[in-house]
Amino acid sequence: MRHANHGGPRQILIAAEEAVRKAGVHVLATAPVKASRPIGPSRRIYANGGWHLAAPHDPPAMLALLQQIERNFARHRRGMRWQARTLDLDVVLWSGGVWRERGAEPGLIIPHPEFAHRAFVTGPLSAIAPSWKVPGSELTLRQLHARLTRSQPLPSGTGGGALSSVGRATDF
Repeated sequence: MRHANHGGPRQILIAAEEAVRKAGVHVLATAPVKASRPIGPSRRIYANGGWHLAAPHDPPAMLALLQQIERNFARHRRGMRWQARTLDLDVVLWSGGVWRERGAEPGLIIPHPEFAHRAFVTGPLSAIAPSWKVPGSELTLRQLHARLTRSQPLPSGTGGGALSSVGRATDF
């Protein structure tokens, strides 16, 4: 959705990247912003991007920082899943491989449980870290994205990996 101070989705993602930098996180690479169709009941077109980040935070602290930035952009986490939102930031991959938060309710899981099935996530990530090997797989991000976007599956391969986040804004 448009933001009163930042404008449309592309500008929101640019402003969110600046907010990440101001929070002391080093942005190593930024993926080009692409449009995609929604998942779920939304009819909006989404703007998707990704960052390769370096920060002194563990994954839960990084997610908390990203969620604070979302709130600063008027993101409200309540109501229906997949509802329209100004900004959605996720920790998708981490240089430490797999992360599973322990607790009574499901917590942060890295790799993000659904990322490998979503071309709008694998596309930006493969643009900035194509050789990053997906934990638990022999595939690189480039190969995984190719499997999602080509009609014929590709054979498994090999590859190589820091902290990544995906930003998403609505109404591209």
